Amino acid sequence: MEYSGLNVLLTEGGSRQTLPMAKAFSELGCRVTTLNSSSLDVGNVSKYPTKKIIGRCTPNDHSGTKNEIERILKNEKYDLVVPMSDFTASLLSKNKAFFSQYAEIATTDWEIFNNAFDKLNTMKICMDNGIPCPKTILNVESVDDLKEMKFPVVIKPRSGWGSIGFNIVESKEKLSKILKTTDTTLGPMFVQEYIPQTAKQFNAHMFLDSNHNVKTALITEKNRWFPIDGGASTLSITVDRPDIVDICSRLLKEMKWVGYCDVDLILDPRDDVPKIIEINARISANVKICYLVGVNIARQIVESYLGNDVTQYDTYKKDVRLRSMHTDLLWFLKSKSRLKIKPSWFSFKHTSDQIFSLTDIKPWFAFTIQAFKNYRNEMRKRKRKN
Repeated sequence: MEYSGLNVLLTEGGSRQTLPMAKAFSELGCRVTTLNSSSLDVGNVSKYPTKKIIGRCTPNDHSGTKNEIERILKNEKYDLVVPMSDFTASLLSKNKAFFSQYAEIATTDWEIFNNAFDKLNTMKICMDNGIPCPKTILNVESVDDLKEMKFPVVIKPRSGWGSIGFNIVESKEKLSKILKTTDTTLGPMFVQEYIPQTAKQFNAHMFLDSNHNVKTALITEKNRWFPIDGGASTLSITVDRPDIVDICSRLLKEMKWVGYCDVDLILDPRDDVPKIIEINARISANVKICYLVGVNIARQIVESYLGNDVTQYDTYKKDVRLRSMHTDLLWFLKSKSRLKIKPSWFSFKHTSDQIFSLTDIKPWFAFTIQAFKNYRNEMRKRKRKN
């Protein structure tokens, strides 16, 4: 096979993106190992990894996770380490020089990475370069700093993932209360104008080579998401949006980005302009849609690591759909638009599931068990403050 003998370690095997990435690296001929924190992690039950390790890998224990990854890399030779989520992506990027003595690390350097991980840095780069984004207050200590900002506003953590810590605030009184009582575990917060979530939202799957040339720019529309007032996509559809390609390319080139990332945007219904919300500096949970339309992110990562020319993907199939049935069912139960949405919730045209596969079925059952166990805790973390 093309890259037989290449040893690849995927961290956080419980992440949904582990499945398509493990399959893709395996099909390239790589020997794939997953680091899992539970025997029920999809990366531990999937048939594609060559080796599966259950060890310490959790955001609740940074030092323990760092030590675990070092132990693995010391005990067996790995050529490449690819993080599957924000937590290990940030840990590996911050400690890239340290881990690079053992293997190549598939993250961009920390100074660049942190401009994406810290959402306030991303917004500042956008505003300084005329790249569309929500109006953002760079330094907020009290409601007096908002000046002419109109309510409602959004307050959210500078660094974090999912919709954890995200709040829509209707008045100065509520904002003042939140600023005084915000959970310190979320870290520093910042305030943005609220863009009405009545229009479309998008994800841009981007890959840039070491010369910052765009090699992949695949745009998907978030047709549904959960939680319904702002959360992860439950149905993504590939679309043709050259304007979004241009916006994201300008931002990532300005940042001197290298490698893969996923950019979130929202279409502002007030001026019909797509605006940058954040950059997810790791493999997206929806990355499977890239493979469904013939874009091989694993190949690009290996090519970039080997110093080869990175494959260019200029076109892709449109109206291909990727669904997360677990959360899409929750959307159906909670949404008032359940019978009005287009495409219909009951339509399976051109649709694949993030987890389910007839050729690798065990992950679906394991993920379902974990989803039931974790649902209440995840919703508690995302609960909006009133």
